[in-house]
Amino acid sequence: MDLQAARTAMIDSQVRTNDVTDRRLIAAIAAVPREVFVPTGKTTLAYAEVSVETGPGRSMMTARDFSKLANAAVIKDTDRVLDIASGAGYSAAVFSQLAAAVVALEQDDAAVKSLRDNLSKAGASNVETVSGSLKAGAASKAPFDVIFVKGAVEDVPKAWLDQLAEEGRLCVVVCEGLVRRARIYTPSGGKTAWPPPFEPPVPSLPGFERGEEFRL
Repeated sequence: MDLQAARTAMIDSQVRTNDVTDRRLIAAIAAVPREVFVPTGKTTLAYAEVSVETGPGRSMMTARDFSKLANAAVIKDTDRVLDIASGAGYSAAVFSQLAAAVVALEQDDAAVKSLRDNLSKAGASNVETVSGSLKAGAASKAPFDVIFVKGAVEDVPKAWLDQLAEEGRLCVVVCEGLVRRARIYTPSGGKTAWPPPFEPPVPSLPGFERGEEFRL
């Protein structure tokens, strides 16, 4: 399999055709080898238009969904990015090409070790890997200009919003019944807005389900 040709075809058919206009983002996607971040034996799926499970409760988004959400984030070369539920690390590797610094958050040391190994293989040198509660974010590293969440959630923790810099962007897919909508939260002047750019079928993150309501 010609992986470079597959990457180019993926960009032409899944990225450019879906309103992704950020040239820096497209260049970053072209530079990062997706095959590094898929499990052994799934290399042929790296550039297919499918979400690839990379570990328990973790998936690599399709190039379409990832690039549209990252495009809406408008990541600048001076930004600090927090990548929540980084999984195998593909998103963090792409962000490392765009931002000044990236913090990749996973929930335990074993996941962080695997994440760190993948990022090293991809040559992502400006990514700091940390372990801890996903819901708590990475308060000690805040504030962040961009917070990117790798999976759909039913509730958005207040801690994530609190860790955004003024004019920062929280990029997350929110479950609304059977519909999943991408939201870009942008706090400014004490207010928060979230224009929904599209509805991606992103897998849910375990542990972010709403609790059942008590009714008489």
